[in-house]
Amino acid sequence: MSGPDDDRRVEFLDDLDILPDTTSDERGVGWGEDSEEDSTARLIADRPPHWG
Repeated sequence: MSGPDDDRRVEFLDDLDILPDTTSDERGVGWGEDSEEDSTARLIADRPPHWG
């Protein structure tokens, strides 16, 4: 005879990735960019003129 559900042993799989940390629309590909390269140089070049 089975006991209550609280007494059942549940094993969790640590390597199971149910939800990703970032979705595709949060990455460059979701915004139409070609690659995941560092965009620091592009951001510096695109800064407004009043930033000096």
